Amino acid sequence: MLEDFKRVAGFIQNTFTTPFSDLAHIPRMMGYGSSVRLGITGLARSGKTVFITSLVANMLAGQRMSHLRAQAQNRVQSVFLQPQPDDTVPRFAYEENLDILNASPSQWPSSTRAMSQLRLSLRLHPTSMFSGVLGDRIKHIDLVDYPGEWILDLGLLEKTYKDWCYSVLQKMEKRAYAKEYLSFMRTLESSAEFDELVAQKTAEVFRKYLTLARQNGVSDLSPGRFLLAGELEGSPVLTFAPIPMPDTPKRKSLWSEMSRRFEAYKTSVVRPFFRDHFSKIDRQVVLVDVLSALHNGPDAVDDLRETMRDVLSAFRPGKNTVLSRLIGRTRVEKVLFAATKVDHVHQAQHPAVTGIMNALTQDAASRAEFQGAQTQSLALASLRCTTEEARDHQGQSLNCVRGTLLKDRKQVVAYAGELPDDPTDLLSESTGGEQSWLNHDFDIMQFAPPKQPYRHGQWIAHIRLDRAAEFLIGDCL
Repeated sequence: MLEDFKRVAGFIQNTFTTPFSDLAHIPRMMGYGSSVRLGITGLARSGKTVFITSLVANMLAGQRMSHLRAQAQNRVQSVFLQPQPDDTVPRFAYEENLDILNASPSQWPSSTRAMSQLRLSLRLHPTSMFSGVLGDRIKHIDLVDYPGEWILDLGLLEKTYKDWCYSVLQKMEKRAYAKEYLSFMRTLESSAEFDELVAQKTAEVFRKYLTLARQNGVSDLSPGRFLLAGELEGSPVLTFAPIPMPDTPKRKSLWSEMSRRFEAYKTSVVRPFFRDHFSKIDRQVVLVDVLSALHNGPDAVDDLRETMRDVLSAFRPGKNTVLSRLIGRTRVEKVLFAATKVDHVHQAQHPAVTGIMNALTQDAASRAEFQGAQTQSLALASLRCTTEEARDHQGQSLNCVRGTLLKDRKQVVAYAGELPDDPTDLLSESTGGEQSWLNHDFDIMQFAPPKQPYRHGQWIAHIRLDRAAEFLIGDCL
C-alpha cells in the first residue's frame, strides 16, 4: 500500500512540475518498463540451459507456478518475450532448446559455452485501491546466462601470478590425475629463456589436467577460458600455466613471460567481463550439482565448499539504492544457491540436500547478508524426469526413483543411498578418509528427459522452480 501511495504521489507531482517535453520519463519513474537483470550461472553440468528454458516456458504458460505470488494472485496479465537490450550479446536459444527437449528421442540441450541473454516481459495488474489510476505496468526480467567457469575467474583479479601458481600447484599435489602435468612441469626451467613452443606445450598439458579435473567432479576450473576458448583459441592470452617460481626471476624468461600473459588474461578477458556484464547484475542464481559432488567423494566436496566461498566473494552483495544505480555501481541484492537434479533422489531426502547446500555456503552467505544482501539455498529440478516409488529390499522399504536411462533408454528403478539428516555429519567426514557418500549405482543415474516434456502453452514439470522464481524476482512483481 505504501508503495502505491508513493507511485501516485510521484505521478501527481511530476505531472504538474515536469515540462511537457519531459513527461515521457514519468512511466519509468513510476516503475513502468523497469527491468531487473537476473544472472544465471552454474558449475559444470549443473543444468543452466534447462533451468532457463524451463523457467521461461513455465512463466509463459502461467501454470504450476503457484509459489510465485504474483501468478497465484492473478496479477500477471500476460508474459511475452522481447529482444534483449544488449545488441552485442547473443540471444539465448530458447526455442531451439525446447525443440531438442521435444525431439524423438528426447535429448538434453548442449551446455553453456558463452554468454547469452533473453528478455522476459510481464504485464502486471495492481490489485490496490489505485489500480484504476495506475493501470497495468510492464516489468522486464533480463536473463543473463554465462558459464560458471567465468565467474571463478573474477577471483584472479585479486591474485598475482605467483599466488595463483602456488595455490594451483598445491592442489595438484593431492590429485592423482595431475601426475602428467606435474611430471612435465618438473622438466621445465622457469628461469630459462622463453620459448613459444615450450609455452604452448605447457599450456596444452595444463588444459588436459583441467579436463580431467572436471571429469573428476572438481568445481574450480579457472582460468575458465582454457576449457571454453572460443575465438581466443591458440592466442598468447591462453598460453600460460602454473610453474614454480625461480629463485631469481629474469627478464624474458619462461616465468616472466608466463606472468605477463597471466596479467594480460586478467586485463583483456576478466576485467571486460566484469565491467560490461557482471557488474550490472541485480539478482543471481548459482546452480550446483551437489549430488554428483557427494558421489565423487571428499576431494570434490572440499573443492565445492571452497568454490562456493570464491563464487560469493566475486559478487558485490548489498542493497541497491537510487544513487548506486545512477552512478553505475549495481550490487547483487539476492543470491540463490540451488542444488539441481534433486529428482535423482526421493523427496524424503530433499531436505537433506537443502541442508548440505546450506552448510556448503554458510560462511559466504553470512558475509553477504552482513552487507545487506539476501541469500537462500534450495533443492530443485528444472525439469522433472523421474517418478517416486517404494521398493522392498531384504525386509526394508527403500525410497527409490524410476526413470529412463539416457544411455540405453531402459526404464530403471534406482536407489542412490541415504544422506544423513545432519549435513555437518557428512561434511565433517570430508577429511576422514571416506571415498564417497552415494553408492556406485549413482554413476548410472543419467536420466533422459521424459517424452515430449513441453507442448505449446503448457507447463514443464519441475520441482520448486516456482519457489526459486519467488525468491529471485517475486518482490519486483
